Amino acid sequence: MARPVASNGVRGEWLRRVEAEYRSAAITQQLTLWLIQIGASPDLIRAGLRIVSDELTHAEMSHRVYTAAKGEQTPKLARETLGARPQEGPLEHAVVRVAADVFCLGETVAVPLFKELRAVCEVPAARRALDRILRDEVRHRDFGWTLVGWLFETSLAPALRRIVVDELPTYFARIRRSYAPAGANRGGIAPSDAVWGLMPAAKYADVLLRTLERDWIPRFKKLDVDAEAAWAQSG
Repeated sequence: MARPVASNGVRGEWLRRVEAEYRSAAITQQLTLWLIQIGASPDLIRAGLRIVSDELTHAEMSHRVYTAAKGEQTPKLARETLGARPQEGPLEHAVVRVAADVFCLGETVAVPLFKELRAVCEVPAARRALDRILRDEVRHRDFGWTLVGWLFETSLAPALRRIVVDELPTYFARIRRSYAPAGANRGGIAPSDAVWGLMPAAKYADVLLRTLERDWIPRFKKLDVDAEAAWAQSG
């Protein structure tokens, strides 16, 4: 069967994914350096380094999909977004912010999102990329929850939990703007785009709500954090 012709939307989305994977690699590399500096477990440090390698592989595979879609542009990497900067206070404060925001939120919702994208994807290069990304995202998600759990067992736990409680509504608001912005077109997409691994905005919003009920509320509850209240404040 001939490969479906890719639309500009397909090319734009896969180029955006290349850029996002580079950004994830850079942020995780920064986080892993911080883990070394605070004397975290070597297992956590090695897990972080493995994730950096995963993200670079995801970027490479996403770029192969982009070129298969006849894309010719180079990724636009905003250098100010390639990493994370600590604020005032102990370095552990920066670590818990990145762990909660990027991993407990971002990587957790990525698992069902990529599962949805993969469900109707038929273009071989895109399907291979989504297969690999989905498999890795499960481990990336688990890394984040393990890291926050470890941080909450340290002597700084009360302050770190307070940071998560106070800032979780902001993290939720950011992810809602990214995946389910107000006023987004909730119509469908062309089947020819779906087979390249795209899905309509309405499904992104639905996945966010499912993740809230199935993952964020129960997982944060185990850490004595009320995600349901934080979500309500984020809207």
